[in-house]
Amino acid sequence: MGFFSGRVTCTRFRVVGHSPGMFGPVHLKRLEAHAAGKQKTMAADGVEVGWAAGDHILDTRFDLAKNIINDTLHFAIRIDQQKLPADLLRAYAQVELEGLAAKNPSGLPSARQKREARQTARDRLEEEAKDGRFLKRRMVPLLWDAGSNEVLVGTGSLTAIDRLHTLFQQTFGQAFEPLTSGRQAFLLAESRQQTRGVDDADPSPFVPGVSTTQVAWTPDENSRDYLGNEFLLWLWFLLDAESDTITLSDGSQVALMLTRTLVLECPRAQTGKETITSDGPTRLPEARRAIQAGKLPRKVGMILARHDQQYELTFQGETLAVSGARLPAAEAVEERARLEERITQLRHLLETLDLLYDTFCRLRTTDAWPKELARVQKWLAREERSRLSAIG
Repeated sequence: MGFFSGRVTCTRFRVVGHSPGMFGPVHLKRLEAHAAGKQKTMAADGVEVGWAAGDHILDTRFDLAKNIINDTLHFAIRIDQQKLPADLLRAYAQVELEGLAAKNPSGLPSARQKREARQTARDRLEEEAKDGRFLKRRMVPLLWDAGSNEVLVGTGSLTAIDRLHTLFQQTFGQAFEPLTSGRQAFLLAESRQQTRGVDDADPSPFVPGVSTTQVAWTPDENSRDYLGNEFLLWLWFLLDAESDTITLSDGSQVALMLTRTLVLECPRAQTGKETITSDGPTRLPEARRAIQAGKLPRKVGMILARHDQQYELTFQGETLAVSGARLPAAEAVEERARLEERITQLRHLLETLDLLYDTFCRLRTTDAWPKELARVQKWLAREERSRLSAIG
């Protein structure tokens, strides 16, 4: 069942409006009313969407014990789409065209006959598709947490998320918005009455004379999602220059290591993207050269531990998306207790990431940032001088 086994991948969304409080039969009835295959919701492109109960792709049996764990609602969206096989379409068209061209004195098909052959082939395939032989079904797991009023979506596909948004609003009468790094920075600052620091923020010149005030992947001038990229670079600086243990805003500590993968990109969209795979990607010379050239980290693998709980995951800077997260093995023996423990672990992971990000935001959105930025700039310049000395 989606978030309850294996590694976890999720993109975070914040539901607009009041939290549902406690989930119950009324929410299951709404899911049943829009279940996959029961009440067809078809888009203009012929794709049908509906809710699934999560056990498997054909499961539409919603149940309190199965779909409501603590104060979370676990379900899935199923996306049904006809995928006409292109190779069979070409074959049907060729067979049809040969029959039409045989009647021509030249033996060659005319342009009109080519169009006719293609249309006849498509009509034949669409007729065959009525029995469902070409139907492709896809299921995306969802977890709605009443405590945070967040919906965790088990994909980053924009197409799937667009379809989900429409169906979610039809079912529950509420919309949701992406919980990106810019939005999260604003929400965190709002609790401290420091939102002006987020509103007034501009991309930081980590490499004076090289860094740009434009970030290609956040073209909206009102977006502050580049703060997530700056957060990853700041973590890199702390781990390299100071310590692998960071004290969080709640007084707890997190031990952190950047590992496995590192994706860097030029914010000017000029020198492209660089992906580095290594046990310690931030320690490699090519990684250092990339940030010294002005590139920013967009995605990084990390291992973190807090409260004796260790997690391994890949973290996306501007979207705060988590992929391939390995949670600690559950200690509970009974199935229900195991599911509840899994929810607790997932919440603890997201809380740890939020506290870590909040530690950065408390610096970034206040008067303390220029001093911290100068430290990062000095660190980058020192690395460059060391590299040049080694070469000399």
